[in-house]
Amino acid sequence: MKAWWIVLAACSTAPRPSIAPVEPPAIELVESQPIETTLDSDLPDAYVVWPEMIASAKQSLDFAEFYAANAPASRLEPIVAAIEAAIQRGVKVRFLAEISMVREYSDTLDRLQKAGAVVRTLDLSTSTKGILHAKYFVVDGRAAYLGSQNFDWRSIEHIEELGARTADPAIVRGLSSIFAFDWANAGHEPAPTDVVDAGALVASPKDLLPAGIRWDLPELVHAIESAKHTIRMQAMTYLGWPELEQPLLDAAARGVKISLLVADWSKREKTIGGLQKLARVPNIEIRLVTIPQAAQGFIPFARVIHAKLLVADRSVAWVGTSNFEREYFYASRNVGLVIRDAKLIDRLARWSDATWSSPYAVRVDPDAKYEAPKIKD
Repeated sequence: MKAWWIVLAACSTAPRPSIAPVEPPAIELVESQPIETTLDSDLPDAYVVWPEMIASAKQSLDFAEFYAANAPASRLEPIVAAIEAAIQRGVKVRFLAEISMVREYSDTLDRLQKAGAVVRTLDLSTSTKGILHAKYFVVDGRAAYLGSQNFDWRSIEHIEELGARTADPAIVRGLSSIFAFDWANAGHEPAPTDVVDAGALVASPKDLLPAGIRWDLPELVHAIESAKHTIRMQAMTYLGWPELEQPLLDAAARGVKISLLVADWSKREKTIGGLQKLARVPNIEIRLVTIPQAAQGFIPFARVIHAKLLVADRSVAWVGTSNFEREYFYASRNVGLVIRDAKLIDRLARWSDATWSSPYAVRVDPDAKYEAPKIKD
């Protein structure tokens, strides 16, 4: 018995091989795809990622969102409940929303405020004549999420979206700096003057950037101008203006193949003519994406592609919250990431290519007469 005890004791105290902790990637792509389509990929889903991030909060949660719109039994309900649970365990929650949307979407903000969140609204109408269009949140000043997803049940259930979870310290500091700047603005308080190195983070509008934050439009133009082979662009809408469109025309003229993917909402009179004109240019192809109606019937402001990205030669990419229209870069608050990691860029390109090649995408006919789809009741 004693011999066996010695053997067991020796086994129990023998050193075990160490297992290195798995470090999360600095930037991880996260998607939302409309249910009842074939678009779902292997990327993690926002409706799973968001509550995980919120549940990890120990001190603070800062949200900057265009608006907040929940619905009973939706994929957003567990996320709202996770914020309420965070408040109950002592996490300080601040929620910043666009002032023009609060009247239409007040229920969810009221619920969060009653739970203990501090809510403010940002009004840019008198300064830049824009809106708070960014969508991001910061957890404990150590992790963050940004992307095209609005804080809306439809966004994570009935719309194609793309965002990124990040633990990159520079990006998180940059987003925290933007939030502090806008939060102070919303509260009519002095804005912080700290200068940050935001790394890959870029933002708009041009005239409302905290010290150290780069403007995103020059980054997009530079990517287009540096492209030698291919440019992929995707957004809900494109409305060209010379500062962005001329570099695209120049790229096409030097033989760069340009693929522009937009939602069928772009069939409206304001945008379709410009797209048809651009589609006539050699080396530029444009496709419109139509997401079929859900089985439950028509859903206002849903069943659309809403992701925003640009990939140049698979050497540089951008993921953000701006559509390709001038106002988003000159008037409205938006954020984005400039990506140079080859594997991440390749995954981003393949993700967009899947929608481009899907049965939902149809090439723009320069000579067709288009009718705008129904968007709201």
